[in-house]
Amino acid sequence: MSGWEIFWDVIPYVTLATVGAGTWWRYRYDKFGWTTRSSQLYESRLLRIGSPMFHFGILVVIAGHVIGLVIPESWTQAVGLSEHAYHVQAMALGTIAGVTTLAGVALLVFRRRTTGPVFIATTVNDKVMYAVLVCALVAGLACTLIGATPLGSEHDYRQTVSPWFRSIWMLQPRGDRMTQAPAWFQLHVTIAMALFCLWPFTRLVHVFSAPIGYLFRPYIVYRSRLPSKKLVVSPPTRRGW
Repeated sequence: MSGWEIFWDVIPYVTLATVGAGTWWRYRYDKFGWTTRSSQLYESRLLRIGSPMFHFGILVVIAGHVIGLVIPESWTQAVGLSEHAYHVQAMALGTIAGVTTLAGVALLVFRRRTTGPVFIATTVNDKVMYAVLVCALVAGLACTLIGATPLGSEHDYRQTVSPWFRSIWMLQPRGDRMTQAPAWFQLHVTIAMALFCLWPFTRLVHVFSAPIGYLFRPYIVYRSRLPSKKLVVSPPTRRGW
């Protein structure tokens, strides 16, 4: 077993341990920091454009990754989707989603850099997070344009990256599959794991939050603060039909 195989066998579990322990630590000791630190009050025009582009684009990107990494190639062929058709739709949807997400984050970075109060509120932590995020998006878009086209089908990631990804969750890592992947796929996965290691310690941690409590919270009761005014109660009316 080569050193690279050991790397691809071990580093995913280091990433998962960092995400798990980091998220627990953040929730245990930094609950008040578990927030996006919204800067909408400082500037909202660019935010209204860039934020939906980024969030909706990244949702499609995540969905594409789930389909490509989790669903085996034999399953898509069983439902009648040929390899060529899969790569064409993956290239089309992946390119649109990737460009939209990258344009959205570019607007957000531009807004953060050019709006004074927003830039002042930007920490070193934010800058590192944005840099790694943009690198992951650029590397992923490059993989889509190079590896998902019909001309690049000889580098089918569903034969290398996808089996390696599924083997991690089955606790039977196949680092040898990942070593057979092209360099740009290895670079994209490496940057993605670095991003996940940073995830619990940045504003990205808000992804793990959901407003479930709002579904069960009691009604808010409003009472008047004017003691001089008496509450006027209308007399009961006779019920009709």
